[in-house]
Amino acid sequence: MDSMTQNDAAANRSADEPGLWSSAITVARLYYYQQMTTTDIARELGLSRSKVSRLLSFARDNGLVEIRIHDPREHPGQLESLLKERFGLRRAQVVSVPESAGELEWLQRVASHAAAYLNTVVASNMVIGLAWGNTVNAVVERLTPKATVNVDVVQLNGSGTTQSMSNAFSSNIIMQFAANYDARPQPFPVPAFFEYPETKKALWRERSVRRLLEMQQRADIMLFSIGALSAAVPSQIHSGGYLEPQDMESLIADGVAGDIATVFFRDDGSYRDIALNKRTSGPDLSLFRKARHSICVISGLSKIDAIRAALRGRYANELIIDEPTARLLASSTPAPK
Repeated sequence: MDSMTQNDAAANRSADEPGLWSSAITVARLYYYQQMTTTDIARELGLSRSKVSRLLSFARDNGLVEIRIHDPREHPGQLESLLKERFGLRRAQVVSVPESAGELEWLQRVASHAAAYLNTVVASNMVIGLAWGNTVNAVVERLTPKATVNVDVVQLNGSGTTQSMSNAFSSNIIMQFAANYDARPQPFPVPAFFEYPETKKALWRERSVRRLLEMQQRADIMLFSIGALSAAVPSQIHSGGYLEPQDMESLIADGVAGDIATVFFRDDGSYRDIALNKRTSGPDLSLFRKARHSICVISGLSKIDAIRAALRGRYANELIIDEPTARLLASSTPAPK
């Protein structure tokens, strides 16, 4: 076919695209919903069998049809039970996602699920701790308003850098979350990382800072995700210029697997003797073991090592996770002896 003929064919396909999509949907409904054969569909619609087959292929190739195999051994409900038992979780929520869609779509589905779930647990007279980041931001963007009274939303870790103490990204997360629940926002106006541990110790003695630290200690809900150096959707801490090259070298030397609220931990969940943690503004990770709802929202296969390490450290009692990552987590983590 010469170039003119190819162009004409492309133009005809483009012009017919709305009709093509409509026909593909019609054929797919008859084939998958009514379980008609291609012969019966061809007869009913006045098409050839080969045309019906092409329309079915078009529907699959263009995302109009999603084919999934439901293995009863890997049903989300059974996965949830397995994760709860294996990691001592109070609740595990596995979100079904289209595996072919990619990790960004998985994150959006998980964030929507988490946003809906939050309205079932957020209530009046609570303190809610937020660890800002890309995943928590995705959750906040999908919240639906719920009126409460006497609720404080406190930022768990600072977000200032060497260039500026102001961070619109973290501020917007806190303010938007608080506005959604008619709550009082409690930002934490300190650096994400201090240059010297002594500076942090001095500032932690200030009355205004102590008030926020005490509020963090009283949190009924802790909402957070987990940062990982190699994540496909990188965390703000790892991609936003918060860490200097020497910091990264230090983390690698300490065998770090991930972080929660800028506090780093190893594969076994340990964290207390990691050098950079002496300069972080994030809370002691033991705080995440105390909250009634310590909710980790996580998505992405590239975060699997960090997720496993955090769960070994018992830093979450509730987990909201996409199904492919949940399956990998369950299959790659041996049952406790």
